[in-house]
Amino acid sequence: MSKEKRVEAILWSIAFPGFGQFLNQKFLKGVFFVLLEFTINVQAKLNLAIIPSFYGNGHTANDTVNYQWIMFYPCVYLFSMYDAYRDAGGKHVKYSFIPFAVSAYIGTIGVIYSRSFQLFDHVLGVIWSPILFHLVGLGIGLLIRSIVLSLGKHDSKVS
Repeated sequence: MSKEKRVEAILWSIAFPGFGQFLNQKFLKGVFFVLLEFTINVQAKLNLAIIPSFYGNGHTANDTVNYQWIMFYPCVYLFSMYDAYRDAGGKHVKYSFIPFAVSAYIGTIGVIYSRSFQLFDHVLGVIWSPILFHLVGLGIGLLIRSIVLSLGKHDSKVS
């Protein structure tokens, strides 16, 4: 499938986990991810934390969420994106899982440090901190993937 289809699947998954699966006509998986996202969102009180986050009230957002549930969100969110990407043809892209997995790990670290991570003396909170960490994780994951691919080329030349 085309690169455009893979990007479209990722973007719909960013909008709402499960939508990329619907786009790929993987309806059972789509329903699963929508229900999983809805359950985690409600239990974590994620939507209640988004509003104060957008107003710059990171402390209020942090006090709103249930950390026992919000810790699941980065991995579910990124796995939904990866799954949609993979089903849209990304399974043929070597080591395509690396940026997604690294971003999920580092995004979870962003949740953990959301109470203390500051930017310009401002606590980002449980919404913006993981988003920033996800972006850093994506960059690190792309770098790791690039290194792994270049090592693979080097190994095939030696053989």
